[in-house]
Formats: sequence, C-alpha cells, structure tokens
Amino acid sequence: MNTHRKRNNDFTRRVLTVVKNIPHGRIATYSAVARMAGNPSAWRAVGNIMRSCGVLSIPCHRVVNSSGLVGGYNVLAVKIELLRHEGIRVFGKKILRFHELKWQKDDRSQCS
Repeated sequence: MNTHRKRNNDFTRRVLTVVKNIPHGRIATYSAVARMAGNPSAWRAVGNIMRSCGVLSIPCHRVVNSSGLVGGYNVLAVKIELLRHEGIRVFGKKILRFHELKWQKDDRSQCS
C-alpha cells in the first residue's frame, strides 16, 4: 500500500472513531471532527467520509455544518429525522440550540 493511501485510511479510521464517540443527542461540526481526527483543515474530507460511510454503527447524522445547518448527508430528510429521534430540534434545516448541543471533545486520545 502506498504512503498516501495509508495516510488516507488512517485519517478515515480516526474520523470514524471520533464520530462513533459523539454522544446520543449531541452534534459535532465537520471542522471539529477534522480537528479531533488530527487534521483541522480536512473538514471537506470529513464530509466525503460521512457521505460514503454505510456503517450503521457510525452516527454520521450527528455531524453537521458549522453554521448550525443540518447540511450534507445522502438523504437530508433521513438525517433530520434521526436527529429529531435523538431529541434534537430542527426547524427547516437549522438546528435549534446549536451551540448548546455541540460536542467538542478536545481529547484525541481515543482516536490514536
């Protein structure tokens, strides 16, 4: 495996680990996930990883836009419904009480 592919696989693994640790009823932004996974500028890559992740145990619906919009995801209505099921209120595409619900765990030790 070449070095670039290995680095991408390592980053993907760290992103999925971070996302798996977002608590029920909380959200994290794409940029926060990128930072916690060790590459703060890779927020677009986080979006791509979320879009292509088909693992049901990874709560991709909890990763949202930094402006408080639901954003991204394969089927927006499904993401909104999953968030609502966890008690997160969404009006249109906007998450209500966005700043109160943000999970910003700074300890990256679980991602190593």
